[in-house]
Amino acid sequence: MTDLTHADWQSLAGAFRPVTEHHIDGGPHAGGGRTFTVVSPRDGRALAEVACGGQGEVDLAVAAARRAFDEGPWPRLTPTERGRALVRFAELVEEHRTELALAVSLEMGKPVTEAYGIELRAVANTFRWYGEAADKLVDELPQTAADALALVTREPVGVVAAVVPWNFPLTMAAWKIAPALAAGCTAVLKPAEQSPLSALLLGRLSVEAGLPPGVFNVVAGDGPEAGRALGLHPGVDVLAFTGSTAVGRHFLRYAADSNLKRVWLELGGKSPNIVFPDAPDLAAAAASAAWGIFFNQGEMCTAPSRLLVHRSIADEVVDAVVERGRTLRVGDPLDPATEMGALVTEAHLKRVQGHIETARAEGARLRCGGGRLDRPGTYLEPTVFDQVTPDMALARDEIFGPVLSVLTFDTEDEAVRLANATEYGLAAAVWTANLSTAHRVSRAVRAGTVWVNCYEEGGLNVPFGGMKQSGHGRDKSLHALDKYTDLKTTWVQL
Repeated sequence: MTDLTHADWQSLAGAFRPVTEHHIDGGPHAGGGRTFTVVSPRDGRALAEVACGGQGEVDLAVAAARRAFDEGPWPRLTPTERGRALVRFAELVEEHRTELALAVSLEMGKPVTEAYGIELRAVANTFRWYGEAADKLVDELPQTAADALALVTREPVGVVAAVVPWNFPLTMAAWKIAPALAAGCTAVLKPAEQSPLSALLLGRLSVEAGLPPGVFNVVAGDGPEAGRALGLHPGVDVLAFTGSTAVGRHFLRYAADSNLKRVWLELGGKSPNIVFPDAPDLAAAAASAAWGIFFNQGEMCTAPSRLLVHRSIADEVVDAVVERGRTLRVGDPLDPATEMGALVTEAHLKRVQGHIETARAEGARLRCGGGRLDRPGTYLEPTVFDQVTPDMALARDEIFGPVLSVLTFDTEDEAVRLANATEYGLAAAVWTANLSTAHRVSRAVRAGTVWVNCYEEGGLNVPFGGMKQSGHGRDKSLHALDKYTDLKTTWVQL
């Protein structure tokens, strides 16, 4: 963890000079001259004018990635050589950790200590993990008759487009780019228009890491133009997206209307956090529930936004969560003492406030928070509602903010029904000391990840992704390589 003070981070912010041009074919590219303004949610001030990419810039980036794949050295390097470059990439992320963390914090409002200590650690670890895994993959040699030889080889799919969100702008990029590059693919990254600065800096570091021109490209721009251009582009073989379910539907349509590219989606969530009365530590369960919904300002697809708590312990657990919400320190993301920063944009803050007003109108009881902080920037109080019923919008809609809905249950079957009463299936948690209950409920809940007596735990060696309308395909682990490789069968008659 960094020992920089609030004054240190403020000084660094005052001297911050962000990268504002696209990264295409191994170098900066100004594009066609159009720009857009990146505004810091910290104080509402403009951070930079960034090159705004559209069809032309996407065409250039995809063409560069195609040349690098079809003619360049990257897919033809040995896996060990590619791995070394990715490990070097990880080392450069660590060397530039302070600068990258500052960019993330300024552009999307996350506390800089979390950007430095959690996000940048995850980014470096991801590039290193896939770099070290690159030469550990094995092909198959199925058994055949004595007069034949069958080979099943894993081959890079080609050009990968990655479209990532603003809430974890570098982590989501690394989860997609690192395995794609390890497999021998080339890539075009489009960061969210709210958070392009950290991604553009990452593009510059890729050159120093030794990635050949065209292997990793970054195009800044908005979703309806640059994102759509990537989705429709016939030169893109695979598109990986993390974001809203609504936008995920668009990418599936783009694939159908173009070259039927594979589209891998990690979408929204309305994750249930189920607390049974025999939980081994109710105080820990309550603390985890509060941390999970308020971490990263609640702007997290896996956020445990539905607390399902047994009626017999509801008062004890909810009171503890409410107390934590009331005492949580909300403020300047550059202050190391800050525990919750600013929501990403004014428009997003207003959407979250709209959800709060709807909850009030539908009869949910506000236990704490609900108001905007009276200071420059986009800050919202940690908010908890109880007396929520399954038919309320608060129990169904993804809010993507620091807003918790509390529902109670009496039986295990009721808890499972409540947990599954959503179109999403990204994550869940179960708190119980009974091993049988843990297994039964974990199996019954439709979610890609289920935590038992914890939340948001796990390493890069386990897959991450959703079920139902939370998407398909997996990030992390060796399974992520399945998205960026094709299986080829070669049959040799002897």
